[in-house]
Amino acid sequence: MKTKPSPALLHDEPVNPKIVLAGLWTAMLMVFAYVDIFGFFRADIIEAARAGEVAGIGVVINQGFLVFSTVFVLIPIAMIVISLLASPGLNRRANIATSILYAVVIAGLCIGETWVYYLLGSAVEVVLLLMIARRAWTWPSAVGSSEEVAKPAAHLLG
Repeated sequence: MKTKPSPALLHDEPVNPKIVLAGLWTAMLMVFAYVDIFGFFRADIIEAARAGEVAGIGVVINQGFLVFSTVFVLIPIAMIVISLLASPGLNRRANIATSILYAVVIAGLCIGETWVYYLLGSAVEVVLLLMIARRAWTWPSAVGSSEEVAKPAAHLLG
């Protein structure tokens, strides 16, 4: 009969910062998408969309708005790929700048909003974005030779 090891004997591997960042961007995008999807249960949003406007701010829904919205969503999607593939230096700078910019924009979009689901979802998004900025800011320094700096993921190959 096998016994479960005690929690003190369990080993927890450190997670590569690239994977942590990609996971945080993915989580943020899931919240981002669901908050927008839940909006379609609101009569004011549906009525405004049917009238060709964004509810509350009166922005016209046209080609320009939809292109801007697409780019706005594509940037965090690209950050998942950048987080996984970019060099540590570029990765760190891109994650800090993009996450802080998005946190400010999302917080700004909450001004005047009264729906609790939207405020809650936006708060979670901002927390995740600040976690991204902090994780990127505290990226571990390379230790050892210049070869280790040039090959940051070499330890993963065995």
